[in-house]
Amino acid sequence: MAAASVNTTISMLDSNMETDKLTYEIFSILENKFLFGYDDIKTSDKNLSAPFAGNKNVGTGKVRILTIDAGGSTDGVLAGKSLTHLEDTLRQKSGKPNAHIADFFDVVAGSGAGGVLAGLLFTRGNDGVPMFTAKEALDFVVENGRKISRSFKTGVFRRFSRPAKVFRKVFGDLTLKDTMKAVLIPCYDLTTGAPFVFSRADALEMDGCDFTMADVCGATMADRAVDIKSVDCRTKITAVGGGIAMTNPTAAAITHVLNNKQEFPFANGVEDLLVVSLGNGDSDSGTGNVMSSPAAFVKIAGDGTADMVDQAVSMAFGQSRKNNYVRIQGNGIVGKRNQIIKEENISKGERMRKMVVIAEEMLGQKNVECVLFQGKKLVENSNLDKLKIVASELIKEQERRKNSILPPVILKHAPSSPRTSSATTLSSNSSC
Repeated sequence: MAAASVNTTISMLDSNMETDKLTYEIFSILENKFLFGYDDIKTSDKNLSAPFAGNKNVGTGKVRILTIDAGGSTDGVLAGKSLTHLEDTLRQKSGKPNAHIADFFDVVAGSGAGGVLAGLLFTRGNDGVPMFTAKEALDFVVENGRKISRSFKTGVFRRFSRPAKVFRKVFGDLTLKDTMKAVLIPCYDLTTGAPFVFSRADALEMDGCDFTMADVCGATMADRAVDIKSVDCRTKITAVGGGIAMTNPTAAAITHVLNNKQEFPFANGVEDLLVVSLGNGDSDSGTGNVMSSPAAFVKIAGDGTADMVDQAVSMAFGQSRKNNYVRIQGNGIVGKRNQIIKEENISKGERMRKMVVIAEEMLGQKNVECVLFQGKKLVENSNLDKLKIVASELIKEQERRKNSILPPVILKHAPSSPRTSSATTLSSNSSC
């Protein structure tokens, strides 16, 4: 399903056609999985691990994917709290008190507030380890939520917070090349009228696809048009938030892995993946008068898309979703959230701290699973139970790799000959 690099002379129509084609192919793969049987693997699929099937010590393992939705009712707080609990559990179970989330995942895809969390957790600091722990990333979201997420009004003048300044203070001149694992962060490019996915793989292949992390995070959080350019100034886009491009980036992450044989040579299907998908709270778009704000319609569309992606991916994993696919999503917190927003004489810091308490409550809720075209159902395990289970699976995979001859992941660390990744195809911009 690889596509040729998009040439600068390709017309807007051609670009949109390519994007539509890829979108069709993504969901065709998912559709074939759940409509025609999880176990019905095509014999024509190239199984790179087949020559080693007789050696029980050569298992190729699973590619570990973390995906984080765009901000919902709690603007990244739920996902941040989930990551904090997950990191604490991983440290405890692995016996490594200084372990980071990035140590246990090969791929991260984040949109909106999820993209910011991805950047904070997977960008390499001066000491060679991730810049932020999960707790530090949550604190950042809590303390800077309004600065990085939304515009506001003062009197008759409309002012905008400047998230780029906040992000530059954090990331400095660090770029996508400075991320530690495969990173995918989307926005929507108004110039081409198509999603644009910032990708570490693409950045390592060509400078025209390398952007500063400050710009990447600013673009995926943008609630208005933001002009940004690549490090070499060859690629220019007019970006708005990742929630418009793809609220739930899980399908894009899976597609990237299954079609990037250079970095993930043995990932042939969903059975070769371990996916942890974090939502950011249920929607408040169904409350009040949705006709009062066009933004409400955008939220409804985004929430619906996130649920559909969850349902399709869940069905694609079939019976293996018990151990291979975990979705953490809040349920029924709209009323409490709205009460906090309406409180007067409360500082924004106190308001966000109360949001953290709500996030803690959501982790104690029973986990919600989506059933395609049948809505949602509650399961016995709580969200926190699910995180503990997936932590055990992540550690098992980490231990398995110590005795494996063939690595399931071969991440690039230096530029090589150009290759079109799935992220590049989604990012239908001429220079990439």
